[in-house]
Amino acid sequence: MHRRTHRSEARKRLFSCLRRESRAARETAGFSLTELLIVVVIIGILALLALPRFLSVATRAKQTEAKLALRNVHTLQRAHRFEFDRFGEDLAVLGFEQEPTVEAGGTARYLVTIETAEPARYVAVARAVVDFDGDGTFDEWTVDETGQITNRTPD
Repeated sequence: MHRRTHRSEARKRLFSCLRRESRAARETAGFSLTELLIVVVIIGILALLALPRFLSVATRAKQTEAKLALRNVHTLQRAHRFEFDRFGEDLAVLGFEQEPTVEAGGTARYLVTIETAEPARYVAVARAVVDFDGDGTFDEWTVDETGQITNRTPD
């Protein structure tokens, strides 16, 4: 009888120990649904905070296209003026080749035109054909005879 008591005591201790380990394992085995939802909400908030910064960087990168095109027009206008003593009125005469715009199946986001051209002054414009931020305002850059590139209408 003493053996049975001893065995039953050993079993009780073993099962008690297993139950404690099982309960501890269940308590630390993973994350609760509430914890996971909190993490998802925090990640969403951080993404919303970073999105405007990313969009402004993307817009500035796209604006580089307009600046480069206008810098090219200015170089061509200076060469035309040295040769003909006046600024050119036509981009084709200057030798400027407009890349096809995204509207026409190309990659250019800006359409470059010469707004005014006089013997001693000119203004060329690069107008966006895409509304970068969806607010209805299209980006517009200009260059003049001094080579000054300005953002006339920011998007």
